[in-house]
Amino acid sequence: MKIDYSNLEKKIKIIFKNKSLLIESLTHKSFNKSKNNEKIEFLGDRVLGLIIAKKLLEIYPNEKEGILDKKFASLVNKKTCLEIAKTIDLQKYILTLTTNGKKKTIEDKVLADACEALIGAIYLDKGFAVTDKVILDLWSKKIKDSII
Repeated sequence: MKIDYSNLEKKIKIIFKNKSLLIESLTHKSFNKSKNNEKIEFLGDRVLGLIIAKKLLEIYPNEKEGILDKKFASLVNKKTCLEIAKTIDLQKYILTLTTNGKKKTIEDKVLADACEALIGAIYLDKGFAVTDKVILDLWSKKIKDSII
């Protein structure tokens, strides 16, 4: 099964130089036990956290740490990653084990994890500045909602 990733790349407004990083970031361990998105997800989670923490400090320079921590937690949790993943139709691109030639329904956790893995892949392929821009574009509404 060949997947066309060009629509995804359009939605996130970047073209991967290394397509294998993109594919690995969207490969669930049920599809490939040895080459899957778990390690890239680990990285993506940290990159997402760093970028969101940096943005919150810019928006709220005088806010107490406890308030920042609550805002941060609401922006980087699995629920928010799932919502972001759905806005870019990430479920269409995830490689999972098939049953009788039919793709299994993608679970919410798998979709949220793939969002973090995609962030890790963007970071590895494009560096910090591009990843920062992609995250802030995708999370812009969520960040604006945190200002209220």
